[in-house]
Amino acid sequence: MSDIFTSENLTFLVQGAGVSLLLALGSVAIGCVIGILLAAAKLSHSKVLHVIANVYVELFRGTPMLLQILFFYLGVPVLYQRITGTRMSADPYLVGLLSLSFNSGAYQTELIRSGIQGVDKGQWEACETLGISYGTMMKEIILPQAFRHIIPPLVSEFITLIKDSSLISNIGALELLYRAQVLGKKYYDYLDPLILAGVLYLIMTVITSYFSKKLERRLAVSE
Repeated sequence: MSDIFTSENLTFLVQGAGVSLLLALGSVAIGCVIGILLAAAKLSHSKVLHVIANVYVELFRGTPMLLQILFFYLGVPVLYQRITGTRMSADPYLVGLLSLSFNSGAYQTELIRSGIQGVDKGQWEACETLGISYGTMMKEIILPQAFRHIIPPLVSEFITLIKDSSLISNIGALELLYRAQVLGKKYYDYLDPLILAGVLYLIMTVITSYFSKKLERRLAVSE
């Protein structure tokens, strides 16, 4: 039996899985806020807001997430130094959270926009007839209905973020994949730590998928 399979090492990896899970949760929540704001901008009558939202979505969907992570971790401190003349050190966890959130926000924008557009047009017309403001209409009437259809793909986005959190291992954040690499270096054996990391990722995604399907069935019945 490999020396890697000890309670201490397993705890070390499970803690890394917890970090990955928290990063994914935080990112999907922040990304949802970004998505709501940008979806509203894309559906508004303002051409300026529409252009800003489109540029944001195309920028973050059209470039690799790893590039975005490295830009915020390595590039932003350089820009800050050029502007202010002082150095800034980037925190890998904060950079990871923001990078995942900004990227997720771009994808969630399209999910939320399609969900909003899926709401019956009669709801929009009724709100306009009653003179309800755009903000109140979105908050109280349209978004609650739209999210019933958005939740399943939103959970899929969360699963993607769990896996994509592994990318911040490239900037030294002690998430699951980085910890597996640490154990690999320690024991000169990368196979077992990587297999264990893969199992933990699989457990997180399978459990999330299970509850997602249950929620989807419940929503279908309630309709």
